[in-house]
Amino acid sequence: MAPATYKVLTPSQVEHFLAHGYVVLPSAFSREQAQDAIANVWSRLGYDPSDPTTWLSDRVNMPWHKRFDVQTFCPVAWDAICDLLGGEERVDPNAASWSDGFICNFGSAKWDEAVKRGENPNDPKKLDNWHVDGDFFVHFLDSKEQGLLVIPLYTDIPENGGGTMICPDGIGKLAKWLMDHPQGVFPLMRPVDAPEKEDFDSLEWYLKTIQECGDFRQMTGKAGDVILMHPLMLHSASRNLLRTHRIITNPPVSLKESFNYDRSDPSQYSLVEQKTLQELAKLLKAEGRIQSEDEVKNGLRGWKISGERKSLVPRRMKAQEQLRRAEEARLRGEIVDATKGNGILAQADIMMA
Repeated sequence: MAPATYKVLTPSQVEHFLAHGYVVLPSAFSREQAQDAIANVWSRLGYDPSDPTTWLSDRVNMPWHKRFDVQTFCPVAWDAICDLLGGEERVDPNAASWSDGFICNFGSAKWDEAVKRGENPNDPKKLDNWHVDGDFFVHFLDSKEQGLLVIPLYTDIPENGGGTMICPDGIGKLAKWLMDHPQGVFPLMRPVDAPEKEDFDSLEWYLKTIQECGDFRQMTGKAGDVILMHPLMLHSASRNLLRTHRIITNPPVSLKESFNYDRSDPSQYSLVEQKTLQELAKLLKAEGRIQSEDEVKNGLRGWKISGERKSLVPRRMKAQEQLRRAEEARLRGEIVDATKGNGILAQADIMMA
């Protein structure tokens, strides 16, 4: 059952999530915890923290070596996750762990030069990394595999410091696409039954969709903040124009059962389900497909998937394994060229916060 009251979310936070699709938990864990967690990042990467010329990749999606319990490390984040998803009884207990698979954004001399030319490398509509998470399963509107987008901040992230760029008004567009394709779509949004000639190239679907949007926000904050977002939040890595290291993670959260958009008692919709229905209602009414938003806000009556739920093997796995081996060698004290693994980093970068 969705709780009538929430363990940690305040009324203003609930209102903000329903309006914008995300909520920020300030100082959810301590700065000391953050520093301890990332203490060996530079050794793992083979980079010198005081010498940006050694930062060979502007973004790195690091493999994980250890996991830790969220309920111990950051109990307020776990409680807020459960609040958004309708209660702890709906959340897969495997989601109660985070890892040291850090996502680093270091910036690049290329962006420095662009700024000198008067360009804006962080023009949202020109960013080339827009996506939603979940490269490991066929997507449906009610998919349980990606219950939330979670971003813990392990370093301070000022404006233009590489914070994740989000697009709140893209939630409804993605929800409508998934609703209209009950057969399922691949992670890059190609319908599973589409002929090859209709395949989308790379992130093409997302990049086209983002051109129709207008609400863009950089996720800035302090080390120890945690940002919780709707699972259909379109987001992209932004350009780090300050050349300060930005370190976050993006731990997945899954549900025990699929989202339910046809509940007999509308009061049992989770906040995530409410936001999805709310965004669908606005778009469907604007398109003339319904007369009143209330027709959908209370549920998608009779909607069900028609395709098969499937797991997929992400192509980033090969890059992650190569990076893991290089990091393990460095942690053993071996000298490993910092370019080790960079040759296939592009495979891991396609969907990165």
